Amino acid sequence: MRNAVSLSLDPTSGRVRVSLNSNWRFQRTEYNPDQLVYDTRPDISYLNGSDAQVLKPYILASANDFIKDASNRHERPDGEPGSNITFVKVNFDDNSWENVTLPHDWAIKGPFYTGDNVPVGGGMGRLPSHGVGWYRREVDLLPADQGKRIYLDIDGAQSYAMVWLNGHLVGGWPYGYASFRLDLTPYVNFNGVNLLAIRVDNPKDSSRWYPGGGIYRNVWLTKVEPVAVSHWGTYVVTDNVTQGSATVKMVIQLEKNSNSTQIIDIATDIHEFVTKTGSRGEKVAQFPRFTRSFNSSGKRTTTQYTTVSKPLLWGPWSAQRPNLYVAVTRLCIQNQTVDTYETQFGIRIFEYSSSEGLLVNGQKVKIQGVNNHHDLGAIGAAFNVRAATRQLEILKTMGCNAIRMSHNPPAPELLDLTDRLGFLVMNEIFDSWQMNKTKNDFHLIFDDWHEPDLRSFIRRDRNHPSIFAWSIGNEVGEQYTNETGAAVAKVLHDIVHEEDPTRPVTASMNYAKPYMTFPKELDVLSLNYQGEGIRDAPAYAHLSGTKTPPLYPDFHAAFPEKLLMTSESAAALSTRGTYMFPVLNGTSAPVNDTSGGNSTTLRVSAYELYSADFGSSPDKVFSAQDHNPYVAGEFVWSGFDYLGEPTPYYTARSSYFGPIDLAGFPKDRFYLYQSRWAPEIKSAHILPHWTWPDRVGQVTPVHVFSSANEAELFLNGRSLGKRRKTEYEYRFRWDTVVYEPGELRVVTYKNGTEWASASKRTVGLAAKLRVSADRTDIAADGLDLSFVKVEVLDKDGHVVPEASNSITFDVEGVGKLVATDNGDPADFTAFPERTRKAFSGLVLGIIKGTGVAGSIKVTASAPGLQSGEATVQTQ
Repeated sequence: MRNAVSLSLDPTSGRVRVSLNSNWRFQRTEYNPDQLVYDTRPDISYLNGSDAQVLKPYILASANDFIKDASNRHERPDGEPGSNITFVKVNFDDNSWENVTLPHDWAIKGPFYTGDNVPVGGGMGRLPSHGVGWYRREVDLLPADQGKRIYLDIDGAQSYAMVWLNGHLVGGWPYGYASFRLDLTPYVNFNGVNLLAIRVDNPKDSSRWYPGGGIYRNVWLTKVEPVAVSHWGTYVVTDNVTQGSATVKMVIQLEKNSNSTQIIDIATDIHEFVTKTGSRGEKVAQFPRFTRSFNSSGKRTTTQYTTVSKPLLWGPWSAQRPNLYVAVTRLCIQNQTVDTYETQFGIRIFEYSSSEGLLVNGQKVKIQGVNNHHDLGAIGAAFNVRAATRQLEILKTMGCNAIRMSHNPPAPELLDLTDRLGFLVMNEIFDSWQMNKTKNDFHLIFDDWHEPDLRSFIRRDRNHPSIFAWSIGNEVGEQYTNETGAAVAKVLHDIVHEEDPTRPVTASMNYAKPYMTFPKELDVLSLNYQGEGIRDAPAYAHLSGTKTPPLYPDFHAAFPEKLLMTSESAAALSTRGTYMFPVLNGTSAPVNDTSGGNSTTLRVSAYELYSADFGSSPDKVFSAQDHNPYVAGEFVWSGFDYLGEPTPYYTARSSYFGPIDLAGFPKDRFYLYQSRWAPEIKSAHILPHWTWPDRVGQVTPVHVFSSANEAELFLNGRSLGKRRKTEYEYRFRWDTVVYEPGELRVVTYKNGTEWASASKRTVGLAAKLRVSADRTDIAADGLDLSFVKVEVLDKDGHVVPEASNSITFDVEGVGKLVATDNGDPADFTAFPERTRKAFSGLVLGIIKGTGVAGSIKVTASAPGLQSGEATVQTQ
């Protein structure tokens, strides 16, 4: 599966879906250029009360399909707001604007803001995501399309999107993570030019992390006949699942946009889904054919049942196989197909046990999950299937089997990937409700939009078998307001169950306690840091802030019937390949300048013992879970470093939380999680590196991560002793090693049998570069990517662990350099730059094709070093 491309189904199918990702003209201004606003808000007081046009009354009607109570739906006022704005006019000359292709993130190219008193600070990634962006393009519609319904489908636009067609305001949607549809039909010119203009407005102080800016997900034009399956109009539920058979229930909503009486024949077949090719396989079942009569415009819903024999079950990759099916629904009028609609789904059973945790198809599956924000590192928020696939592949190598979508709806294609690759998903929608976390966050629109946002979110995603729970909120302020906040939780909980009664509802709690009202409104309990305790260990005693003892036992006792899990664990911190001394004697400590951190260099020690003030090391988390085996598992904060929220150093650009850095390079912590989550892997990982010319004769602790239970360390052939893990220990430690140049070697054993060995040696000066591509064959379409790693080596071919040489990428042939990175949170070099310093001996280049099949030669060079190269073929 790749990013959206032009797709026109067989004309006989009745439905045509065309990508609108290309040929956009774009302009961004830092301030409001047009006096249009969605609504008044704190950061635009300079417009409030002026001649600004407030478009909220016209936009609200876009939500009506997702408001259950008809009396609460919105009637659009008369008038043509914004029609006087130059940018919406067909005859406006936009040739001076930038030519862009969607998905597009206007902010990622930078430059970064550094220092204090900047427009966008560390929390939102120090990139220019704020401002107003306008997008314009022509849309091809023909006289032959007359009589069809013409829809615009936007998978995500950041934020306050408003859409005009031919100068007419069609509608919009304010939540930047929502996918939405607008009906263009009343405004289409079937005999001439159709000019589509989209305005997005991204406020400052609207997010706690990097939001990106612009239309950062795919955009589609969908054409259907007057009778068609509704948008997100199917819902598949499986039941009575055994090895021999499974019952499949399918709810189909049809819509009709004409007043003539029509007889509709409806047929749905079920096929196996071939993941490798993304196509239908063998037909395995069919629903009974039936006929419906439509006398007037409107929507009707039908429910059907069928049986699949010997079903291939969907399950997480770590324990089972992610088998999928596709239901193909056809609508016919007088033997002519007027619509074809495909629904991918999986057959599986989720059980939620308070004692066993999550069971999938009757098998206990420990949740080994991570939290991921939506940015893709150096390419930003603009969704790219290959970049997202790479992230999941790296996480899979670590043993991860679950993703929490923190803290917003993901791109639809990401859920396609989790289905196909076999990752469990906690799908989350809101970071705030009525109480704000930042000045301009979702609280400004919660009252108007929580219902349509939540209903549309569930309808879009509920057929994905990878989703095992819905999360309605993350650390919301309503935890603190007792019955008042719990009442809001109940409203959201009940909406979810109206749309999907088959999955539980949760919200992540970093404050609510077992005796409070808030957790009573949740089906499963999700704790952020409270399970392992917050600031409760000795090293955290001096800190101010909430102090919470480990609360797994208390929640389990208060809610003995509910599944309990950790939705955010650890919040450990490190920068890849950097080590600081002395090393903590204990297992967990907060970062500061005397404890694993350096606020001048903005580095955190990679001994992986240090955390945010509210967090814990992985070792402490593992111990808490092992002491409480009924806990279903964890979602680590976070899987990858991400843009924004640069804890503990606000002056940095990106976070320190991930076991994988922003460039996708594993940190040492990666191997600690791997040793726990993938214990079948025969590996041993030594830290730190062993090139310390200034530490000769000084104590330099050595730690080893391995799933073995015994290990022996050797320095220059001398045994430094055997270590055996005791219960609740998760690493081997030799804390009194005195550094001398040479070779460290470890031999590990499991149950008395040699398991794995590894070595680290003292290396020489940087001499050459090694270049390697993660994929040497990619599509030429400009969407597929190759991630090229450059290593700084000594003359003998060993990575120089502290190398920081400036490396320049040159690309020849039918390719282009998209971005570079090195995983350093303190590097403010703009991502498109071709020259970047190595960080701990590594740097990354991201390459794409230019639409032509052929060869791409990637060369990396640095002053005084032998250059390296790699070749990538495009197809």
